[in-house]
This record gives sequence, structure tokens and C-alpha cells, in this order.
Amino acid sequence: MINTNISMKNKNYPFLLKPSGKDYLWGGNRLNKEFSKNIELSPLAETWECSTNNDGPSYVASGEWKGKKLVEVLKEHPQFLGTHPKTKNGNIPILVKFIDAKEDLSVQVHPDDKYAFEFEEGQLGKTEMWYVLDTKKDSTLVYGFNSNMTKDLIKESIYDGSIEKYLNRVKVQKDDIFYIKAGTVHAIGAGSLIVEIQENSNLTYRIYDYNRIDKNGKLREIHINKALDVIDYKANKEVRQPMRVFNYRRGYSSELLSRCEYFEVHKERINTQNCKSIYSFQTESNSFHILLCIEGSGTIINNKEKLSFLKGDCVFVPANSVELKIQGEVDFLNINC
Repeated sequence: MINTNISMKNKNYPFLLKPSGKDYLWGGNRLNKEFSKNIELSPLAETWECSTNNDGPSYVASGEWKGKKLVEVLKEHPQFLGTHPKTKNGNIPILVKFIDAKEDLSVQVHPDDKYAFEFEEGQLGKTEMWYVLDTKKDSTLVYGFNSNMTKDLIKESIYDGSIEKYLNRVKVQKDDIFYIKAGTVHAIGAGSLIVEIQENSNLTYRIYDYNRIDKNGKLREIHINKALDVIDYKANKEVRQPMRVFNYRRGYSSELLSRCEYFEVHKERINTQNCKSIYSFQTESNSFHILLCIEGSGTIINNKEKLSFLKGDCVFVPANSVELKIQGEVDFLNINC
């Protein structure tokens, strides 16, 4: 949680990040058009906003380390990571993305930490959370199965192409939250724009991909055996959203979206344009925070400088930071682990 009463002990200042982009075949162009990513990829399916993962690192975009990989800066300044036990060699245990699904994503599943460590060379598994920024009127997603399954039934339905009739399809609306525990079969549907907060892992086991052809004219790889090892075979007929907790004060509101063993996510809404209230906080010594702007614009003010950010920007706030004051009319996700 954010502590608003910590005295200033050091000079750990926030800085902007620049993402890596991914041109997966199902992506669209909204991240460039609406979030000003200016990445020369088409489609632009994902931007990895805060990442120390080798498959898609993010870079510092402001201040004295501008242009350097985030992981390099964190190796040089381990104090920015705080005392969180899962940080190592500049690597952080979570990864934050924007996802623009113009078409359906593959039906897939991710392993948990135990399986990934044993069978994927010590990597992390992948539990994740989705926050829905926008959808089409008829957008859906896949969340588990609509009835209890068996390994043999899943395997047979993958090979004969009947897997879709067993998938639990859920209607999606703007501002929805979905917590996707490792082992849950899932797929983002066409028309959804989503923020994904996940463990720092790129392990995905596809079980069905609509027989699509990639840019090289080949079917994308399916990972049936590994998927069958990690799938949760129980039905998920009802998708229960996490409890959402609101906290209102003059000039801003805070909403707890999700809290689990891997990450905690708040949605902060600030409007200090027409009042004298100031939103301020400091990170604690145990962990950094990630601020992902999803609407509007704001300015972070400290005793050293001002840092402005816009819709689509991502700000890294080191552990044990200076006192930060945020002004503007802005919505952002405040993420920590």
C-alpha cells in the first residue's frame, strides 16, 4: 500500500518509460493512433510498458538515464527495487502491457511458478489480470470451460476442431476486471483494448488458434502436451470479479482493482484543476510502483523537477521515493508488487 506519511530520506525520483512493441497477427493500430506510441509496427498488438523481460524490454525515456534499458538502470541502482524478495539482477517480478486485440487471440493457458521452474529452466509462471479500457458492443472473451473437462476430452476436441463448444465465453464491457490464475484456459476476444498486469514471464501454451496462418505462411505452433499438464479442468461458468474497494477524498478517488500474491493494482482518478487539494504519496522501502496513464494528463511535482505525463505514458517510481505530488485531470493505474 502507499504510505503518505514517510519522511524524505533519499532522492529516488520517478522517470518515464518507453515500451517495446509486438506485431502479432491479431493486433490493430489503436495503440499508435490513440496512445501516441509512435512505434513503426503494423499491426501493433502489444506494448510492453514496464518490462525487464529479454523478450520485450522497456527503456528509460526521461532524465539522466534516458535511452538505457530499465533492467540496466535497476542493476546499477538496486535501491530502486527496494527490499522485495523476488527482484534479482535488475529484474522485476511483474510486467505491464497494453493489448489491442483487433482479432481474437489464440486460446491458451499459462503454467504456474512450480511447473515453469521445473520444466522451463527456472522461469516464472504467469498469473495475470486484465483491466478493460474499451470494447466493441459484442466483444467477448474466453474464461475457462463451460463444463468439467478431462484430459482425453480436451485432447480429442483440439484435434477434431470442436474445442470451441466447450469454452466459457463471457461478455466484456469497459471497466471490467478479470483475474486469470495460472492454469485457466483463456483468450481475449476481438475488439477489446486491455491493460494486462502479469508475472514477468512470456510462457504461453496455445491449444487452439483458429487455423490461422502467420506472416511466414505457416500455422502457429500449438503446445498441446504442456498445456494438458497445467490446465485447470474444472468448469468456470460464472466469472466472479474481484471485490472493488473505493476511497474518496476531495480532488481524487482511489479504487482497489486487484490484490494477489503477485501484484496490487489501484485505479486513481485525480482532478485538481478546480480545487486546492493535492494528491501526494511516497513509495515505501519494500517496493517500487508503476503508474500507467489511461486517460487525461498530469504532472508529478517534487522538490527537484516536474515530470509531465499523458494518456498512454508509463512512469516508474523507485522504492523509498521522494514525496510526489500529482496535479491535473488524469486517470492512471497504480501498480506495485
